[in-house]
Amino acid sequence: MGDWMYELISQQIRADYFQQRFPNDGQRFVAWYLRNILFRDMNETRDDITDGADDKQIDAIVIDDDKSLVHIVQGKFIQGGVVDAEPLREVLSSWIQIKDLARLQNVANAKLQRRLSELAAALDEDYEVSFELITTGSLTQAARHDLEAFQQELAKLSENDNFDATIHVIENEELQRRYDYAIETDNPSINYKLPLAGVRYMYQEVAGTPVLVATLPLKECIKLPGIKDGTLFQKNVRQSLGSSNVVNKGIRSTILGDKRSDFFFFHNGVTALCSKMRVDGDVAALSGLSVVNGCQSLNTILSCSETVKKADDAFILFRIYEIPQRDRADKISIYTNLQSAVKARDLRSNDKRVLMIKKAYELKYPSGYFISKRGENAPADRDKNQVVELSGFAKNLIAWHSQRPNLSYGETKIFDKYFETLFKNKDYSPENVFALNAWMNEVLKTWVSTNPLNLNETLLAMRAYAPYHHLYAIGMCFSIGNNQSEKVPSPSRSYAAASKAGMVDELVKVAGISLNMALEAAANEPQPANRVFSPQNWIKTKGCLSGINGAIRNYFNMLPMMPGGGAIKQKLSASTQLNPEDFEYRLSAD
Repeated sequence: MGDWMYELISQQIRADYFQQRFPNDGQRFVAWYLRNILFRDMNETRDDITDGADDKQIDAIVIDDDKSLVHIVQGKFIQGGVVDAEPLREVLSSWIQIKDLARLQNVANAKLQRRLSELAAALDEDYEVSFELITTGSLTQAARHDLEAFQQELAKLSENDNFDATIHVIENEELQRRYDYAIETDNPSINYKLPLAGVRYMYQEVAGTPVLVATLPLKECIKLPGIKDGTLFQKNVRQSLGSSNVVNKGIRSTILGDKRSDFFFFHNGVTALCSKMRVDGDVAALSGLSVVNGCQSLNTILSCSETVKKADDAFILFRIYEIPQRDRADKISIYTNLQSAVKARDLRSNDKRVLMIKKAYELKYPSGYFISKRGENAPADRDKNQVVELSGFAKNLIAWHSQRPNLSYGETKIFDKYFETLFKNKDYSPENVFALNAWMNEVLKTWVSTNPLNLNETLLAMRAYAPYHHLYAIGMCFSIGNNQSEKVPSPSRSYAAASKAGMVDELVKVAGISLNMALEAAANEPQPANRVFSPQNWIKTKGCLSGINGAIRNYFNMLPMMPGGGAIKQKLSASTQLNPEDFEYRLSAD
């Protein structure tokens, strides 16, 4: 199997993208993993790679703001070989240096220095760290022993130093399993065959619903697909809360301690749903599998994988229900999570204000659809350009109405700290919902591989959050053009004015160029001693906004000096003219 994956990857990294951008197969292997398993785009992948001299056994750092998770990756691309204890020990000892970022920055290469600066900002936001050693080989027994010891060491650090980190070795079998599920991302439904040989279980119907209740060994849990990337928990009201969560610490303590055989009695069990279930002999075939209660437990169990693999006396109660009805599945997801506190942001999809916005939008635009629940899909007969998704809508709101695109990069603060401010107006007009979505659709048309606006590659690597700055810049074009820089233009009035003048594309272009100019100006500013400019940190601070505003003003002032610029400026001025009543004060989000 290892050779099969090695040959597959060897063939795929012969593509021009890998050959032209990365100097050796080691880097290409890591880049392949980032592209195919972590779903980074081409620019993000190149920006994430830190491999080279003085890389300190860190080949890549991937910061996932949506999941509040940092992947620190080291690759070992070998054919049919093994990873022994010594090279593994080098990687593990090097990774522990992450705890002292200041010292590590002093000895790291320039690329790693910049990424460590971004990592520091993520750790300040309490992001979890996932150390990942990826290899097409396999670990020796000595290496497995060291890995288990290191997992326990990380558990102690989490207890004593509040360093929220886990480690995963992704060997050939796990690599193939992740790749198999990755290629099904267009249809993220998980189909899995659960082995029941030697497992005590009960299979029957309850109230007309097929139910499987099983006493599952913990070592079978870590084989379930979609735990670390979250795809197994699409119907769960929340994703992993990190290994430092007090409940998760207790789970891990039981697994690593001397009470492992009592795990079954200490734990409430896991609840999973599937759209179709068939038990045939010693196998349960599950289609559309999703865990709705047990996300924290399964992530914690996975973080202790090496201990769990040897645990023959540790079990967990699994309840699996065949529930094809979506509304019934949603209720089960909520009710089974009420044994511990559910944060407000986890249930915003059912908030009355959200539902009122959804209803009003779909009444006004019957060919559109407002997706309020995570994992939900719009009906096939709806116009995809009029499909609005709650998370993206909220990020658009804070970028446009609060003029804080630097807060758009993650959901946590938006749906917790700022939700009441952003959604206080339950009568938010469907025309504005439509216009914000239309503006962002136009923005995203320029954030593609062809790069029509010639944006800086570093900017393209920030596609997860920089487009919200682009959206903000569009709004500022109207505010600055009307001398209303302290106020926010109506999304619907601004889009209508630009559309009527045929200047939507031009305004998107002006805003994008201004964002690009602001980044390049900031990158050229002198830095304090021993400091490296980080575009990712710059774009997440409020300070970048004045740079964008200044770039917009400069662009408008420079237009008359460009060939044909006078006519363009005249059209821009005409297309951005709004009435004073078309502006309102921004929503505070500071």
